[in-house]
Amino acid sequence: MKRVQDKVVLITGAASGLGAADAALLAREGARVIVTDVAEDAGRAVAERIGGEFMRHDVRLEEDWARVVAAVLARHGRLDTLVNNAGIVRVGDIESATLEDYRLLAAVHGEACFLGCREAVQAMKERGGSIINISSVAALRATPPVLAYAAAKGAIRALSLSVAGHCRDRGYPIRCNAIFPGVIDTPLVVPVVGANFPGAGRPDDVANMVLFLASDESRFVTGAEFVVDNGATARMAA
Repeated sequence: MKRVQDKVVLITGAASGLGAADAALLAREGARVIVTDVAEDAGRAVAERIGGEFMRHDVRLEEDWARVVAAVLARHGRLDTLVNNAGIVRVGDIESATLEDYRLLAAVHGEACFLGCREAVQAMKERGGSIINISSVAALRATPPVLAYAAAKGAIRALSLSVAGHCRDRGYPIRCNAIFPGVIDTPLVVPVVGANFPGAGRPDDVANMVLFLASDESRFVTGAEFVVDNGATARMAA
């Protein structure tokens, strides 16, 4: 069954890791996928492999967001789903983290998610659509070694709730939800936790949740938070 047949989907940071897995799965399920990233060669390779399109996109830049979304609308006439996935990690606790790293992660995660949501709401408010923001379990529990990353992902959590509430209050047929992956075996996470981390998930574990939220199956779901970590956060809370 093609669960997202002909939906126009934009995925940021899709040259590798979670974004690449999202792109591959949604393309298999019938979506027209636009892969964006600053890693041009890897991004083009992913797009070619899945039969999608590639656009270079620095998610920190307001002008890049305007250009990319305008190009999608000009080419396809609509944007059905935005996956705000782009991200980076820097290791550092409250004593060792630098202001430069803190600002960089705030830009790549929080500011980029704000810019993406703002562009998507304008593009979707007449026809409707789904905004999917990738946060992290680092926003839900203490993660001292990656302080800046956790704070930036926490901003995505708060932003997602406000966007969902805004769209509902205005009567826009736009859903906005957040996904909180745990430790997933990707090039972003492995350098931080080490290879062969016990209990690490696979990129497709998150991609399957993205697929659900991109599909019409989730038409009555907005402002929700989906933790994909095999129960690790729940066990810590208990």
